[in-house]
Order: sequence, then structure tokens, then C-alpha cells
Amino acid sequence: MAINEKLTNRVRELLADIDKVDEKKMFSGIAFMVDDKMCVTVRDNQIMCRVDPALHGELSEKPGCSTMIMQGKEYKGFIVVQDSALSTKNELAYWVNLALDYNPKAKASKKKPNVKK
Repeated sequence: MAINEKLTNRVRELLADIDKVDEKKMFSGIAFMVDDKMCVTVRDNQIMCRVDPALHGELSEKPGCSTMIMQGKEYKGFIVVQDSALSTKNELAYWVNLALDYNPKAKASKKKPNVKK
């Protein structure tokens, strides 16, 4: 799956003034990590946002949106938004801001220690 550079740059621009943002290649795209937690991932023609699970049902009903499914499992709190629903800066900012709002409450993934043998 190719990375959508235009969409990646649009997300990058929205996160430009946020502290502790790192980019990592993961989930077949570019993941924007905020404070060491996955916040938004850009893929070929969509973004995946980590949002408050309490809002998941409501958000997944919006046009162009669905629940993230990986290896047959649905992930509550992870919303996939098609780029057709992200045509304006305000539409993209809505999703990025939802992910940023949830980020302080989100748990960081457990990191494996780097042990040399």
C-alpha cells in the first residue's frame, strides 16, 4: 500500500504546533505519535484516528467512517476515515482534533526493552 504524501502533509501541518510528535512507519502507513502514543495514521486513501471509545459508535456512523479491523478483529476507539470525507481543512482538523483530545487519556503501548545479548 502506497503512502498518500498529500494527506500525510496535511496531517503534518495540523500537528506542526503540537509538542512531542514523532512519525513512524506502521499500520501500512505513517503513524503520528503524540507523547509516545499512536494518535493518527495516514494510509493510502484514509486516516485512522485513535478516539475516545465512548464516542466510537456515534463517530463510526459518520459518512466515510468505519471501525478499524485488523486480522478480523474490530478495535473500538480506532476510526478509519476515507479521504473522500476529508476534502477540506476543517473536515480533516475535526478528526485530528478528536484524536488529540483523546491522546492524554490514551494508554501508551508497552515497549519491549532493548536487551543486547
